[in-house]
Amino acid sequence: MTSSSSRAPLRTGLVGYGLAGTVFHAPLLAAEPAFTLAAVATQRAAEVARDWPGARVLSPDALLEDPSLDVVIIASPNDTHASLAERALRAGKHVVVDKPFTLDAAEASRLDALARERGRCLTVFHSRRWDGDFLTVRQLLEQGRLGRLFSFESHYDRFRPQVKARWKEDAVPGGGTLWDLGSHLIDQAVQLFGMPESVSADVGQQREGARTTDWFHLLLRYGELRVILRSGSVVHEPWPRFVLQGERDAWVKYGLDPQEEQLKAGLRPGQAGWGQEPAARHGRLSQGGDVPTLPGQYESFYRRFAQAIAGEGPVPVTAESAGQVIQIIQAAERSASEGRRIPLGG
Repeated sequence: MTSSSSRAPLRTGLVGYGLAGTVFHAPLLAAEPAFTLAAVATQRAAEVARDWPGARVLSPDALLEDPSLDVVIIASPNDTHASLAERALRAGKHVVVDKPFTLDAAEASRLDALARERGRCLTVFHSRRWDGDFLTVRQLLEQGRLGRLFSFESHYDRFRPQVKARWKEDAVPGGGTLWDLGSHLIDQAVQLFGMPESVSADVGQQREGARTTDWFHLLLRYGELRVILRSGSVVHEPWPRFVLQGERDAWVKYGLDPQEEQLKAGLRPGQAGWGQEPAARHGRLSQGGDVPTLPGQYESFYRRFAQAIAGEGPVPVTAESAGQVIQIIQAAERSASEGRRIPLGG
C-alpha cells in the first residue's frame, strides 16, 4: 500500500469564502499535507489572490464540474448545502459540508445513501468535537470522576446587541442561532449521550430588529439525566460554558475554546501555543480542584478525512451522526411552535 506521505495531494475546491472558508477550512486544509487548495468559488477574488495565490477563482458551477478536483468543501449559506453536496457527489468528488449538514433530516439520509452508492467519502465539519474543553468533558466522563451524571448544561453566549446585515441573521431557511450555534451544542450532546428521548424548546427573537432566532433554550431528556443547551445574543457576563452535576462531584468551566480566535489571529496548528488554554480558564471540580483543559485539535478533522479517503479509517464525522443533529433541530423548532415536548425515541 502506498504511504499517505508519498501520495500526490488531493486537489480541493472550496465553495464559499466567508467566515467558514477563510477562518476555518482554508487554513486547516493548508495545515494537512494530504490536501492542496486548488480552486475557490467566491465573488471575493482579490482576497483569494492575496491569501492563496496558487488557487483559481471559479464560479460554483465550474468548480463542481472541474474534473481535476478530488475534493469539494461546501462552506456556502446553509440553505445551499444539500443541493451543492449532491451535485459534488454526483460529479465523483469526496465532500465536506460545513455544519449544519442540511435543513432536513430526510435530505441528510438521502445524501448519506448517495455517497455510499457512489463510493465517495462524505463528512460534515462539526469542528467543536475537537474543542479542548469538550475533549476534557469526554475524559472526565470516561474516567467516571463525576459519578452518575444528573445534569449537563452547555452555553454558547455572545454579546451582540446590534443585528448585523448578514444572511445568518435574516429570516431565511437555516438562519438564526439555533441552526448556527445550536448545531454545535446539539452535536456535542449527541456525541456524549446519543439521541435523546425527547426535546423541549423555547426559541425567541430578543434584539430590536431581530429577524430570526437569537435566543434558545433546549431541554433534552435521557432518563434521569437532563441536558440543557442555551444561547443568548445579549449576554454581558457569560454563563459557564459547561456545568456538569454528578453524584460524586461537579465540574464548572468558563470561556470558549481558543482555536477560533487563534485562527483569526493567524496562529496555525503545530505552532507554539496552538490549542492551548491559559490556566486561569481551566475548569474546576467542586471536590477535586482544577482540571487542566486538554489541547484543542481542530487539525484532526482534515487529517482523519485524508485517512478516510485513503481507506485507512472512518470519516471524522459521519453523515448519519450529522443527520441526527438536524433531526433534533427540527424537533426543537416544532416543540417551540407547538408548545410541547417532542418525543424522539432515543
